[in-house]
Amino acid sequence: MKKTLYSLMLNDEVVREVDALAHTLGTNRSNLINQILAEYVNYTTPERRINDVLSTISELMAPSRELVPFFAPNSFSMSLKSSLEYKYRPTVKYEVELYRGAGETIGELSVVFRTQSAALIASMTEFFRLWKRIEDLHLAAPTGMKIDYALYDGKFVRSLCAPDRDCTAEELAGAISEYIKLFDKLMKHYLTGRLDPQEVEAAYYSYMRSAKLRI
Repeated sequence: MKKTLYSLMLNDEVVREVDALAHTLGTNRSNLINQILAEYVNYTTPERRINDVLSTISELMAPSRELVPFFAPNSFSMSLKSSLEYKYRPTVKYEVELYRGAGETIGELSVVFRTQSAALIASMTEFFRLWKRIEDLHLAAPTGMKIDYALYDGKFVRSLCAPDRDCTAEELAGAISEYIKLFDKLMKHYLTGRLDPQEVEAAYYSYMRSAKLRI
């Protein structure tokens, strides 16, 4: 969203209170005034929508025993922590970042893992590559979605595509939450040997057939 510099005459006491509130909320004067005015005229800014989506994801994930959410209001990202069924219970962190601008990509999901086990690193890398092949076949090819993937040392990144229809913040939060839960569940089952590649693909295909939003 384009922003323009405007000059406003404000009461000094009002500015002090605005600055104090902005500090409490972890934002700045301009962003807070912009948000207040947007709410007054009943307009949802990109920043407010992102905050609504991420805070809703946090609420949806809070009851889960598998994924623990961490979200600071007025930020553009959040994280969720999950423990693997493996020696020493290594953790995986899911990071969700959403973008302000409109476009084919609305953000990205990162899967960050830290382990010294070469066997676990190899198995997780194998799963990430399997996941991309499955999505190429069952999501990108049928819908034409352009999804970017990257695999670094200890990090797997996937872009989040704009939904194929208009949706509310609650619907988008629900779609992202369900996607992460599916990924986490299938990855854990794959790593423990409870699911083979064909069974992972079948579970993903079943999920996509019933998904209300594709991201």
